[in-house]
Amino acid sequence: MSIVTVQLGQCGNQVGQELFEVISNDANDTQRKVYSECSSERFFNETANRELVARSVLIDMEPKVISQSIAKTGKSGKWRYGDRSHFSQKQGSGNNWANGYCVHGPRHEEVVMDIVRREVEHCDCLAGIVAMMSVAGGTGSGVGTYVTQCLRDTYPNSFILNHLTWPYGTGEVIVQNYNSVLTLSHLYQLSDAILVHENDTVHKICAQLMNIKHISFRDVNKVIAHQLGSVLQPALTGDSHGIYNRNPIGQLMSSLVCHPEYKLLSVCNIPQVSSSSMAYSMFTWPGLLKHLRQMLIANSKMEEGIDWQVRAPSLQPEGTERTGSHRRPGFNTSLANLLILRGKDVNDAEISGFQHPSLYTPWLPADEAFSMWKTPVPFNKYEKSAILVSNSQTLLRPLDNMVGKAWNMFASRAYIHQYTKFGISEEDFLDSFTSLEQVISSYSQL
Repeated sequence: MSIVTVQLGQCGNQVGQELFEVISNDANDTQRKVYSECSSERFFNETANRELVARSVLIDMEPKVISQSIAKTGKSGKWRYGDRSHFSQKQGSGNNWANGYCVHGPRHEEVVMDIVRREVEHCDCLAGIVAMMSVAGGTGSGVGTYVTQCLRDTYPNSFILNHLTWPYGTGEVIVQNYNSVLTLSHLYQLSDAILVHENDTVHKICAQLMNIKHISFRDVNKVIAHQLGSVLQPALTGDSHGIYNRNPIGQLMSSLVCHPEYKLLSVCNIPQVSSSSMAYSMFTWPGLLKHLRQMLIANSKMEEGIDWQVRAPSLQPEGTERTGSHRRPGFNTSLANLLILRGKDVNDAEISGFQHPSLYTPWLPADEAFSMWKTPVPFNKYEKSAILVSNSQTLLRPLDNMVGKAWNMFASRAYIHQYTKFGISEEDFLDSFTSLEQVISSYSQL
């Protein structure tokens, strides 16, 4: 089964390109034929000349990034984008969600959806659609939300995973919190799951773990692509009987999204080291998984600076209800977790620490809340790597902060006229705030 990616805006297209760069290495790996063929079928069409063509649609309201991506990948010799799989215009959305959603989206709906349909028709069987976008600007957020709405209308029975890049907290765009609120509130009604990467977190990984002195957007995007590829590449599930999972998007949803009120997913992985350090680094499964478990419960996105004082709460006697008074300070409660292990001696890894009921909300049995995928095939040059996709309280604080900042601006009516002139009313803002306050409340009560 195949995945179609829809890359939206500057950020979505740049992350998408880096993702296919990582994946193409596995798709061209002739030493692991079964794994390679599964990866290739999932993400690429193969031409009569055995060229790999990405199952991807590129959309932007400015031509520069798409033109650069097509030119660069065409020279790589490993893979390329389709000749008719992209759409761009000469005028951007001005970092305005309303301009993207109310103007550019409807204006170009027909041509964009025709491109998507062509790409879907190339799939023997569609596993799902991954829409990749930023929430800060106008095209990725506004046009991205409108396109997601069109995808839901056109493919009502297909899985849709939205991958969002969260802006720096210090601010790239002055109205980024407005754009983020409007994007998230709408996507919550449309998407099956929302996988979030925070730029601030990825920037720290680049600086502290990858030892990059002058961090570029490409460095950030490569870390995001590595983590995203770790999730989407072929793996064996508990009931797959040695056959790589055919529907990764569907299995991701069934493992992690058990209730429509809880759709926010985060990713952390270990190890993450610079390429120069990799040759001198030795990793064991006990060490990796011990650190990854503490990263989960202490809500740490990387192994450096973990708070080892945070402990899981004690289980209450059967028949008693676990309440907020039993939660420990700093403890990150999970609804569901998916652990993905890749590399050498993967069958020797001890995973019981992730199955303990104390990690999870009491209303979902722990055996239903935890899932594991694995493969002995290493990923992206790491001999061993562990990836945790979590539906937990990880994103609660950044979401609450973002909504709070947006509300403070809205209360003073700052920049509201820039949105109302394109058709977004103050009532639309209030509906979005109400929707996200409900999400915050739900996660707070896990």
